[in-house]
Amino acid sequence: MKTPGRFITLEGIEGAGKSTVAAALVEALRARGLTVVATREPGGTPLAERLREVVLQRGSETLSPQTETLLMFAARAVHVDNLVRPALARGDWVLCDRYTDATRAYQGGGRGVSASFIETLSREGLGGLTPDLTLLLDLPVETGLQRAHARRRSQRVDDQGKAGERGADDGPDRFESETLAFFERVRARYLEIAAAEPQRVRVLDATAAPAPLRDAALAALRPLLQRPA
Repeated sequence: MKTPGRFITLEGIEGAGKSTVAAALVEALRARGLTVVATREPGGTPLAERLREVVLQRGSETLSPQTETLLMFAARAVHVDNLVRPALARGDWVLCDRYTDATRAYQGGGRGVSASFIETLSREGLGGLTPDLTLLLDLPVETGLQRAHARRRSQRVDDQGKAGERGADDGPDRFESETLAFFERVRARYLEIAAAEPQRVRVLDATAAPAPLRDAALAALRPLLQRPA
């Protein structure tokens, strides 16, 4: 009997280790014979990736928090319509790095956009598509930002080694350049979401070593593997 498709999202602030956990989950699910679509937001399709660039790149024009939110949902709707829903309809498992909880946390918690505005866009633009499971990788903000900065330094060195003549990099994006207080608000909102929806959102200790964190994520998936649609 074919296991039904499932929609799993990973959330957390910068430096939480979502990419590492996602790779481990994809490997484990595929080892079970499942078809897994790994994707991300904003982005995931060619058009959504172009919208991602608009949202993240800093330029001469400012984006209001509301405009930023609209762009996030525009990219998300394109992604859902063209990738996520078709994959789920085929019975695939979709593993997505960020989804609507990220907007609730970053634009809602971080920027102060009203919850009613965000939920209206979610309801009207996504047709009520909700993850079967959300893994929130939680860690102190300072720890996460230190990890993220170290990763960017490493990537910069690698890029310079591969194409030293390319010139200076573009620097941190619109979110990477935010303040510590901003990310504290984001983290607090994520934890509020988890407390309000404990059946959907599992909080994992992202300060754990990679192996225990991977094991905790896999343990959180087991009920979905055993439960019929």
